[in-house]
Amino acid sequence: MTKKVQGKNRLIVKTTRAKSPTTVPFESGFRFYTTVGNYSGVTATNLNEFAAMLQTIPVESITFHFQRKDFQHWIKDTLKDTELAGQMDTIKQGLSAEELRKEILTIVKACAV
Repeated sequence: MTKKVQGKNRLIVKTTRAKSPTTVPFESGFRFYTTVGNYSGVTATNLNEFAAMLQTIPVESITFHFQRKDFQHWIKDTLKDTELAGQMDTIKQGLSAEELRKEILTIVKACAV
């Protein structure tokens, strides 16, 4: 079964997963920062938490991590989801901070179970 979600100027197609989402130990969770050394106090330990936190985290944190490809690295290396990490790599540079938040959320929600 596939899930199709309209992103900005493209269609995201994701195979629906049969397995439950991966939850990692807190120490392996994604820690949101706004700048180097400025931890927001927010950590996600699975994709559903990550999506929920993306909705409320300051946009400075989103742009900071996106520019550094931190989201993609955590998703690929920790959650072991190369498909999702690859989808995030297709997001174009130059979006406003809120447009970037929406694009990331669209992709993550399409992949979350």
